[in-house]
Amino acid sequence: MKKILFLIHDLGAGGAEKVLVNLVNNMNPEKFDITVMALFGGGVNEQFLKPHVKLINVFSKAFPGNSHVMKLLTPKQLHKWLIKDKYDIEVSYLEGPSARIISGCPNEDTKLVSWIHIEQHTAKRLAASFRNLEEAVKCYNRFDNTVCVSQFVKKDFSEIINFNKPCEVLYNTNETELIKELAKEELDIELTPDYKNLVSVGKLLESKGYMRLLSIIKRLNQANNSVRLYILGVGPLKNKMEEYITKNHLEDNVVFLNYQTNPYKYVSKCDLFVCSSFSEGFSTAATEALIVGTPVCTVEVSGMKEMLGENNEYGIVTENSEDALYEGIKKLIENPELLEHYRKQAKERSKVFTTEETVNAVEEMLESL
Repeated sequence: MKKILFLIHDLGAGGAEKVLVNLVNNMNPEKFDITVMALFGGGVNEQFLKPHVKLINVFSKAFPGNSHVMKLLTPKQLHKWLIKDKYDIEVSYLEGPSARIISGCPNEDTKLVSWIHIEQHTAKRLAASFRNLEEAVKCYNRFDNTVCVSQFVKKDFSEIINFNKPCEVLYNTNETELIKELAKEELDIELTPDYKNLVSVGKLLESKGYMRLLSIIKRLNQANNSVRLYILGVGPLKNKMEEYITKNHLEDNVVFLNYQTNPYKYVSKCDLFVCSSFSEGFSTAATEALIVGTPVCTVEVSGMKEMLGENNEYGIVTENSEDALYEGIKKLIENPELLEHYRKQAKERSKVFTTEETVNAVEEMLESL
């Protein structure tokens, strides 16, 4: 049995946090003795870990300036301070602080794996959690294998630091059958047929492009398209969004549903899932929309063409701009036949993202190290 540590910043409401829980819950407990270590505790996804998965929270919650404190110590000092046990494999499940810590492992017989979830775009962003770019390159080169969640992320990461070590793409794990079951639950709100009901899921952050999505909702209504947007998520952008909604009289067109442990019952009953992000890794929320059979319209960010096809076979991928996304949504909601076509295509595409296939691929990778 292999003893494995997965290190992550926290188990909060994000996509990477969710898919880590999905992965470890479904790995074979007879082959793998799994520990999940979160630097900061209290994340909403902690509650979903199965009993056989050990959880260690280093700190009870995040504290101000923690990233600066971490940089005062070298990777080896951090590893010695934070990781007390010895493992066969140590996995940094997010780029940045987790990678810096795991790269400091002193045990020569421990295999190290780095998981990259987000497109970095620039060397500055890639090195943000390190003392400098030189340290970032040195740390990432210590890993025996690097996993990226999409081909786009792999290309982006590899080109920025001229990365030549083993690097592969493994898709995120979703609880496919559980998602389908939860999607059948009755709603606690009423979706009126007078509107085309749109839905978006994610943290309320600038990077998710929610302000331009609100602008699109305003424009759609001005063009005599009756739409209502349901937003599932919490985050620091909410006050700014609410101010925009009030100023532009969109109270009847935008509904905040906050964080939901079962978002699938809402997503499955809406007409269209929308992703307006400026950047992604491999969108968990978009994958889940496909699983429940909801058409997807998204801007082009990492992984979307892999998910939906180079030529929009399984959903609509627009240029990453407000105007392009507006036109994509408008085209779909004004053409019921097209919307129905993509509903069928969503169900077809979801077959690629079964729990069994994605977990087996990760297990094979870990056993091969």
